[in-house]
Amino acid sequence: MKLGFVSAILPDLSLGEVLEFAAAEGLDCVEVMCWPKGKAERRYAGVTHIDAAGFGRAEADAVCEAAATAGVELSGLGYYPNPLAPDPREARVYIEHIKKVIRAAELLGVGVVNTFIGRDWTRSVDDNWPRFRQVWRPLVRFAADHGVRIGIENCPMLFTRDEWPGGKNLAHSPAVWRRMFSEIPDANFGLNYDPSHLVWQQMDYTRPLWEFRERIFHVHAKDVRIDRHRLDDAGILATPLEFHRPKLPGLGEINWGRFLSVLGDVGYRGPVCIEVEDRAYEGSLEDRKRAVRQSAAHLRNFLA
Repeated sequence: MKLGFVSAILPDLSLGEVLEFAAAEGLDCVEVMCWPKGKAERRYAGVTHIDAAGFGRAEADAVCEAAATAGVELSGLGYYPNPLAPDPREARVYIEHIKKVIRAAELLGVGVVNTFIGRDWTRSVDDNWPRFRQVWRPLVRFAADHGVRIGIENCPMLFTRDEWPGGKNLAHSPAVWRRMFSEIPDANFGLNYDPSHLVWQQMDYTRPLWEFRERIFHVHAKDVRIDRHRLDDAGILATPLEFHRPKLPGLGEINWGRFLSVLGDVGYRGPVCIEVEDRAYEGSLEDRKRAVRQSAAHLRNFLA
């Protein structure tokens, strides 16, 4: 496996500086954020280390040269909006930018674009399903035509009151993944697997690795701590940030030795990218760099 990190935690650095930092820390790869330039709609969004709008051969050559100089691979391009937003005009903006990111990935020779399925959070999974078919069948075909695989992250996007009650990403559980891949069986449609989201949903985070092993294209390494006393007080119907906290690998409830052992057993040999969303490490750029460094030190105990 290849150890890296998600570039969203270093928005104040250029892509070249991000790659230089990865190289200095002995990391293999970086998942590069490709949000449209402009105001971020939420924390960790809005980071633009590659601007996919107007991205052409010259821009791709410059990025490839920077990566080659640093000796660091691009594990994938990341853009995580809500392409099933209830406002069709809003959704269309997201869908069109996903296509731009796919085209950029093709130019760069990067095999994976990571994103969300999206969801109208006020409606059930079944009620969202017609939109899922309408949007994702052509998007998956579009990606295949450009030689790109789509990795869907399994974050429910269900944290705050404006995402209540259903969350803004359908792909939150194995039951939904099974239905997605039955509906769209294309080989370039898979997962960007983050075990932490299964933990706070009270699910086994290693069991799905066996069933979906051929669909795991990319992995996020983020931990989570469940505050049991707060869960006992608020219950599972509370907004989830009332009872859990994202943490660095090794500071939460995931047994990374077990997880990476099973991941290796199922044949995964791809990127494992540290995703920093731990508020205890956000005070400064140096704190956030230290978060990547500390996470990598922990994960290296289990990676050859």
